[in-house]
Amino acid sequence: MAGLEYDFSVTNLGECKIKSPIELSRHHGDFRATFVRDDAYVRRVVNSYDEKPEAITPEANHLEKAGPREYIYFNPEHVTAGICTCGGLCPGLNDVIRAVVRTLWNRYGVRRIKGIKFGYQGFFESNGFEPVDLNPDNIDEIHKIGGTYLGTSRGGGDRTSEIVDSIVKMGINMMFIIGGDGTQRGSLDIANEVQRRGLDIAVVGIPKTVDNDLQFIDRSFGFETAVQQGTKAVASVHMEAHSQIGGIGLVKLMGRESGFIAACTAIASHETNFCLIPEVPFELDGPNGLLAHLEDRLKRRGHAVIVVAEGAGQDLLEATGQTDASGNKKLADIGTFLRDKINAYFKEKKTEINLKYIDPSYEVRAAVTNANDSMYCERLGNYAVHAAMAGKTKIVIGLVHDKYVHLPISMATLSRNTVDPESSLWRDVLDATLQPVYMVNNMETVTEKLKKAKEETDAKARARLEKVKNM
Repeated sequence: MAGLEYDFSVTNLGECKIKSPIELSRHHGDFRATFVRDDAYVRRVVNSYDEKPEAITPEANHLEKAGPREYIYFNPEHVTAGICTCGGLCPGLNDVIRAVVRTLWNRYGVRRIKGIKFGYQGFFESNGFEPVDLNPDNIDEIHKIGGTYLGTSRGGGDRTSEIVDSIVKMGINMMFIIGGDGTQRGSLDIANEVQRRGLDIAVVGIPKTVDNDLQFIDRSFGFETAVQQGTKAVASVHMEAHSQIGGIGLVKLMGRESGFIAACTAIASHETNFCLIPEVPFELDGPNGLLAHLEDRLKRRGHAVIVVAEGAGQDLLEATGQTDASGNKKLADIGTFLRDKINAYFKEKKTEINLKYIDPSYEVRAAVTNANDSMYCERLGNYAVHAAMAGKTKIVIGLVHDKYVHLPISMATLSRNTVDPESSLWRDVLDATLQPVYMVNNMETVTEKLKKAKEETDAKARARLEKVKNM
């Protein structure tokens, strides 16, 4: 966002004096895998028209490279590690758990690894969820199933003092927290409380959000699997639509505030005619509304496929006014709303249609990762362990410009990553679907609405950035 001054400085618990037990090389050119130095960075700004002369510092928008360090902070014999998974299910959770455990055990010789049951709820003694002792034997096959071996839940991250009390009681000095932006804000509060108490505990996050909406990061794990599953749903509904008189296929995919899954599914499927996402407003009625364009498509081609993100078109529905345990606004159901509106529209016109509606959301969330996501999860888990062993804290591991980096949690959670209507991604969606740039009847109103939404988002990000600076 223009005008925001980011600071990617990484917090360290102290000087690294212990020689790493991993046998790697310090130098390039000897044909051996190498350690990573703390002065290795990745540029955040890569577009030539954005770049200005700048020093190589975290404060100047450079991100510290992730990877094993030659000298580490923690003595592996003294480490007790904890792992927890929070929030909704997402493909790859078990892959990450497995990677963290195996790297701790096999590369560093850590023998005390505790799995916290059911997210942040597992820290509270009153819930009665005992931690699980993790080792390569009991996690070796978990990547072959969906869900999370440790269980998950929403909420509880605001009970910071109790969580830190529990971490101390279990003797944990290295905590790995797998979750989305709300979870990671909780992990930052935990790390700040740890620091306030003067405790030597590393807190490292592995960002989990199937919507791919964490800022700065190229993609979040599970996203590619979600797109693959969404593409399967589109293929099925397209076959139904193509085989019927006036066939219409409607698929609702995940994407509360960010339409990346829907957008990428539309491109990958080659069979989507309309893609509706939260970032691009649309109207139902009028000469340039969705229904008129859908009717025209049926007249020309005889069938149509619509992909809609769950957060799209919320301004057309009555708000629920409810929130879940994580504080997320409960959305009205755009899928069933569109289904009913489309059926009513063509019934009134006495036009025969056959509409098939698919909502594969929970099937997608519970899916086993595809090969690329599984590889990604493995590497994220590995890098998280290397960071914690080197005493890095208050960070998440992220992929930025195809490089793994240490990203301060405070920066990663400033704002949500969203589809830019001016981006090449959305342009490619328009090419794939051949839908109008905007399905609205008054573009001036939409432009004003989008401008206002952007200003509100930027203001929230600035407020959070200011809060971080004052901590």
